[in-house]
Parts: sequence; C-alpha cells; structure tokens
Amino acid sequence: MEEIRLINTNDLHSHFENWPKIRRYFNQQQQLSENEGHTTISIDLGDFSDRVHPLTEATNGQANTMLMNQANYDLATIGNNEGIGNSQKDLNHLYDKAEFTVVLGNVKDIKTGKQPDWAKPYEIIESKEGTKLGFIGLTAPYPLTYNPSGWDILTVAESLPPLLNELTPQVDVIILLSHLGLPTDREIAKHYPEISVILGAHTHHLLENGETIGETLLTGAGKFGRYIGETRLQIKDKQVIAKETLAIPISTLPEIESDEFEISEYWQKGEILLSETRLADLTEPLNLTDPNKDYETLGSVCLEALKEEAGTEVALLNTGLFLGALGKGEVNALMLHRCLPHPIHLVRVTLKGKDLLKFLTSIEEQRSKLKEHPIVGMGFRGKVFGEIIYSGITKNEEKQFLWLGQKVDPKRDYTFTTVDHLVFIKYFPVLLAKGKIDFLFPAFLRQVLGQYLQTHYSIE
Repeated sequence: MEEIRLINTNDLHSHFENWPKIRRYFNQQQQLSENEGHTTISIDLGDFSDRVHPLTEATNGQANTMLMNQANYDLATIGNNEGIGNSQKDLNHLYDKAEFTVVLGNVKDIKTGKQPDWAKPYEIIESKEGTKLGFIGLTAPYPLTYNPSGWDILTVAESLPPLLNELTPQVDVIILLSHLGLPTDREIAKHYPEISVILGAHTHHLLENGETIGETLLTGAGKFGRYIGETRLQIKDKQVIAKETLAIPISTLPEIESDEFEISEYWQKGEILLSETRLADLTEPLNLTDPNKDYETLGSVCLEALKEEAGTEVALLNTGLFLGALGKGEVNALMLHRCLPHPIHLVRVTLKGKDLLKFLTSIEEQRSKLKEHPIVGMGFRGKVFGEIIYSGITKNEEKQFLWLGQKVDPKRDYTFTTVDHLVFIKYFPVLLAKGKIDFLFPAFLRQVLGQYLQTHYSIE
C-alpha cells in the first residue's frame, strides 16, 4: 500500500498576493513527503502568468517561470494566457530556465507540424514504490487565435486518443492535466474511463471535494491562487483503490511578516522595469474626454493606430478599454500599461454591406445599455463596456450610416479594424456569424498604440 499526493495550482493569473503562502505550502509538503517516504508531485495547470501584472509584462513572463522554480514544481501545462498571450517567439523562450517539465499534447508548430521543443506530449513519473504515473497535458483549443500565432491547436478528439494509446501500455495510472474547462472535463470522464484523475482548470471552477463521473475523479481549485488543490491516491499492487481531493483555502494558511513586502516588491519591480522604456513625448495631453468635442481624444488616436497597423480606412472600439489618460510630456511603457492592461489583440473584419448595417444598427440600439454595463472576460480588464467610437463611419441628416462619407452598398464588402473581444462577446453575433475575421498577431492593443505614439510623437 502506498499513498501518492498531487498538489496543484491553476489559473493564478499573476495574482502574486497569494504566492508566498503557496510557495511555502508546496515546499513544506515536498519536505514532508521526503521525511515520510511517500510521493508528492507538484503541478500547475496553466494561466500561471498574465500580462496584467507589470512584472509579467516587463519580463515577458520570465519572472513567472522563476517563481515557479522557487516552488519546485514537477510538471506544468499551459493556459491560453501563455499560449496566445505571448508571441510565438516569446512562448518559445518562456520556459528556457524552467526547472520543471512542461506537458502539452495538443499544440504543434504550424510550419513544421512538430511538438515544440519546450514541451513534451506526456510525462511518466515513477513513485517511490515503483508505481508508474502517466501525465497528459491539454490546453483549450482556440484555432482562431492560436493559428495566427503560428501554432496548430488540436481538439480533444484529435489529440487525446492517440496519446492514451501510446501511454496506457507504459503506465499504471493516467492523470490528465486539463486546461480545457469543466464541461469538457466531464465529457472526457464519460468517454475515457481509463483516466483516473482529471486535474481541472480554465473555467475557474471550484470543486471543494471533487466530482466523480464513472471511475474518474475531477478536481477544480478556483482561480487567482485562492485555493490549492490536493489529491490523494491510495495504491495497492500498483492499482488505485481509493482517491480523494480537496481544495485548500489559502486564507487558512499562516502568513508571515515579510509576505506583504514581498508581494508589493513584485509589483514595484515590474513598474520600475516598464518605466525605463520611453515611448513618446506629447505636446498636448490625450484626455479620455474633451468638453469641446464629441469623442474621446485618446480614443481617436488609438483608432488611428488601429487603422495604420491593420491597413484599413475604418476602425472602431469601445471606450471602456481606457483606464486612464495620457498626460502632456513623456510617455513610457508603464503609463501605457496602466492605461491599457488588456491582453487584447486587433482583428480585421470584412462584412457584406447588409451585414455591416445590421452590426452598426445593433451598436446604436444597445449604446445606452452598454455605456455603463459591467463586463468581464475575453481579456477585458476595464470596469464597464463604455461607448463604441468610430473612425470613418458617420451618419447623414436622414440618420443613415455613411462609410467614408458614402452610403453603404448592401452587396459590397467592407473591411474595418477593431478589438478581438467584440467578436467573442454576445452582443454582436453578426460578426462571427457573417464576418471574415483575421486576427492580427502578435501585438496587443497597447503595443500597437505604443508603436503609433513612438512614430507620430517621437521623443527626438
């Protein structure tokens, strides 16, 4: 008889306010495991990094990898924040200094069709008593965003069966590191009973004592490092005879005097690094609103940046994206990050004229509702949606929409630039249903604006 413990984090999203406690718990459990002679395996299930934190932004996630090394993780998989929150170049170097194994079985380089060098499709770990545990890692498949980044993302149906066929003869127990979300985890449990445990992430679900479907145990430890997942397997003759899981609240773990200083130091270090990157010199402030005009001046400059980056004559975005103005004088990367902390990309959308009119009409119909509407998800870091502003779209006296001063032809194609979360939220379904959408990578919205400012408001 032996006991194997799996301790995990998931969806930390660079919320380092809980990190000192997490690191201590991991280190203590690893030492306890060593003293008592059982096996403990430490795992992260993805979205450990998030560019909303200045230290993550300033180091392209490298600081997050170094923190993971402190906790002596054995295994990790990636979430969408790592997968599409980084350019392919940055992701290819994110784990250069990792002292743990990245397990990821459904992402390939789109040019070569090969597994990335920094990850393995699965990993086998042998317990102290000789039980062989096989770990598969899968992340949420978003082809619309992974493909333009240079990655081929496989579905569960494409990736999991061949991995199971290859791994099953080699191991005694199979564990899935899933950044797929709870609904997908439940479907996998129904169709692949050979998986003993699914360690779950992505949908930020909290299963305090897990959930069992058939022979498979599902786990979930919430988000932001507020819980640590701990799963215990009882093994006899290399077979699992019992298993249980719990989500341990971070609030119940002891705090020490230096924690607060350490947490604030991460933020301050990131801000210092970002402030060292000088971008532009503004002769006039770019305010959020101008009492003498009917548009946001920072927004109008950002619209010009969108058009220039994507090569279109028309652009639109929502003003809730802007969390601050840019004052007169020098602008650095920290100021821009505070203004636009969103991991949001640009999209170029082409619609038939008749569908464009439907889209614009739906904007106007929902304008008053959305102005103060709270919105979360899809990379949005603002508080409310705000108003949609246009460059290149106006109305005539008859309240008809004009495209660059001309009436919209219902049969003609029209192409404009906007931000990706407008495509995914529920308010404008015509974009996904009827639009030809090109995701523009690798730059985020703030990086596009920063490049525009550098060009048009040069420090020199």
